[in-house]
Amino acid sequence: MSGRNGLRPTNLIINSLHSYRRIPAYSVGLALIRYMSTTEEKKKLRQLILHERDQLDMNVKYLLDEHLIEKLKAAIAAKKVHVLHTYLPMGSEINLFPLIQFLLDSGITVVAPQSLPKRNLRNLVLRSLNDLEPGIYGTSHPKNSEEYFGTYDMILVPGLAFDNKGYRLGYGAGYYDKFLADHTIAWKVGACYPFQVIEKIPREAHDIQLDEIIF
Repeated sequence: MSGRNGLRPTNLIINSLHSYRRIPAYSVGLALIRYMSTTEEKKKLRQLILHERDQLDMNVKYLLDEHLIEKLKAAIAAKKVHVLHTYLPMGSEINLFPLIQFLLDSGITVVAPQSLPKRNLRNLVLRSLNDLEPGIYGTSHPKNSEEYFGTYDMILVPGLAFDNKGYRLGYGAGYYDKFLADHTIAWKVGACYPFQVIEKIPREAHDIQLDEIIF
């Protein structure tokens, strides 16, 4: 698996990102939010993680994206996934587009969401990455596509932070809390950079536990 300039995602690069959470400013920020209310804690944690993700060196990000995509491919193959629901990345999220193209080329049914008012998702069959249109909150979704009403083998869930028990911190809009509650059988997976995995996500009653976190 080659990166730009012939580089490869070595153990040194991966290990450095695993230890990134111990950088003083980042660690102090995580420590301080423990003394806030759950609502304040979530808000501050979102700000902190999003800032760190936005500041990630682009060369390192590229290598980590490649590394994570290979891990996701292996997991999808091991689970024999035939129908997969995935978000379409935006901003500094993991670049999932090479993975999505691989899935389309492999004949796997890919479904992507369109965000609607009142925390609803309209789930659309994705045929081509060349046929997308912009949505709300900076999202994109399949253009002129049919809605999917079936079940999923796997749901790839977005998030700003995760913990080792499978809990996630989303962006705060609540779309996936409702969606995941309606699809309890699907294998629910979060993928993220190592520094996005923290000791404990502040939880509320509506939070849904994921089955696996890949980082």
